[in-house]
Amino acid sequence: MSDKKVTVTLVKSVIGTKQSHRATVRGLGLRRLHQTVQLEDTAAVRGMINKVSYLLKWES
Repeated sequence: MSDKKVTVTLVKSVIGTKQSHRATVRGLGLRRLHQTVQLEDTAAVRGMINKVSYLLKWES
């Protein structure tokens, strides 16, 4: 099991974005602006972050 974590913060609103991008943000566990979550550093999570990177701020 990997102990690595990624901290992700929603810094831009999902209003006006594609439905799939909104679903990806929700899949990351983000509901509100400036909400921060810690996630496992996996390939799936990295792919989700890359898809909506223009809405997020993240650090390993």
